[in-house]
Amino acid sequence: MKMSTVVWLSLFLWMSIDLRMIPTGEASRILAIETIAGKSHWYFMRSLLRSLTDAGHTVTVFTPFPDGDRVNYTEVDTSRDYPMKLDMDLLKTIREFQNPLMLLNGMAGGVRFYCDVMYGNQKLADIMSSEARDQYDLLLIEPLGFDCISHLADSLGLPMIYLIPSPMITFAERLFTGHVSNPACVSNVFATHAVPGTFVQRFTNTALLTYSMAKTKYDQLVTFFTDPKPYDLAPTVNPSIIFQNSHYVTESSRPVTPNVIYVGGIHLKLAKTIPKDILDFIEDSPQGVIFFTFGSTLKVSSLPGHIEQSFKEAFADIPQRVLWKYEGEMKDKPKNVMTRKWFPQREILLHPKVKLFISHGGISGVYEAVDGGVPVLGFPVFYDQPRNIENLVLNGMAISLDLLSMTKEKLSNAISELINDEKYAKNAKIASNRFKDRPMTPQQSVVYWTEYVIRHKGAPHLKSQALKLTWYQYFLLDIIAVALIFVFLVTFVVFKVFKCIKTFKKDKVKTQ
Repeated sequence: MKMSTVVWLSLFLWMSIDLRMIPTGEASRILAIETIAGKSHWYFMRSLLRSLTDAGHTVTVFTPFPDGDRVNYTEVDTSRDYPMKLDMDLLKTIREFQNPLMLLNGMAGGVRFYCDVMYGNQKLADIMSSEARDQYDLLLIEPLGFDCISHLADSLGLPMIYLIPSPMITFAERLFTGHVSNPACVSNVFATHAVPGTFVQRFTNTALLTYSMAKTKYDQLVTFFTDPKPYDLAPTVNPSIIFQNSHYVTESSRPVTPNVIYVGGIHLKLAKTIPKDILDFIEDSPQGVIFFTFGSTLKVSSLPGHIEQSFKEAFADIPQRVLWKYEGEMKDKPKNVMTRKWFPQREILLHPKVKLFISHGGISGVYEAVDGGVPVLGFPVFYDQPRNIENLVLNGMAISLDLLSMTKEKLSNAISELINDEKYAKNAKIASNRFKDRPMTPQQSVVYWTEYVIRHKGAPHLKSQALKLTWYQYFLLDIIAVALIFVFLVTFVVFKVFKCIKTFKKDKVKTQ
């Protein structure tokens, strides 16, 4: 082949690849708002926004975790508006939030606070009250339990996309999609099981769903009549689509409407280089490494002394080395343990020498473990974490333990089983392969469906007709009421007819 032919062929191939990277849709202007000051929440939104700016769209985002402006990307810093949810005390968190009823009660006031903070931002108020709203094509926002988002969407007149950084918020699913998950087969977001397989689980699942929906509606009505705000009076605006941080590995198969798009794992990036001291610690371990962290929200150093001591004693007796995310200086640290305030979690979980991940079950870490094919020892604390871990247990790649009742023996036995029983590593690899096997990447899904909503003027055809029904129509209570009335009337008429016949027969006997 001539040199000129090779050059032209190479140029053609390069142009073909480059053209495929150019976004096919027109560049759009997107307004995004992070409503909750939790880092895991922001990491999810940030990953979606990165996908959109990489595709050529222009994004303006209100965020409590500013990273800095870049091409097509402008931030409005709201960090002073929100209390930060970072390095929370573990014991206090467990006491306040592990019980789903206490968590739900606390969320009611918290949601109201976040609504007030959002609408109290002067820059957002300026956008809502001026012609600046005409500068945007789409609103992208994380929803809250109450429907205070509708006021913003209605004021701006924009199609809206919800970002849910967890599995579906079951008690708000009716508000989001028009439907209610079936508690006979779909676990509540507060549940401690992956699938309600027993009568007790189905009963508690039903009770949780009923209570959480009733409590949410009750709180909404109380505030509406006692302390109504402008956002309480706005007409309901439902999202065009919902980007949900879910995948079938971490949330068992369940019915979803066409406008719910799973993009679980969108935050996963190409691995970077692990710092040399950490890498040497990993690679010099002949028996492999265990990675232990409870993420950015919970402080492992706030563990009760006897529980921390159980971890130390168990780690000291194993042949593996341990990377332990720990805030501050650790007393009596075992020789095989390295502590840091921060570790490159993504990169560590992809290293072939990592044998086990000890985690609280935060969804981001769960996806990183699944992607790396690493077995998990879970100590779930609150909200979706118990269900996240139980889904990994269901996939045969995890064991779940209660943190407050943990002992050295329980921990040692669980570590030994997860590392020495090959089925856990094998099942983790199977889960990893399923997780990666998709028709398009989460980033591509976000870009495609965002552009789809803009192209089709909000894509109303994707919304369920159930959104048009009242609650009693949705649950067929009016139909059931009519059916009961009909049965009652038929029974009454039949009873009267038989009574008349019986009376007639008695009278006939008397006359004879």
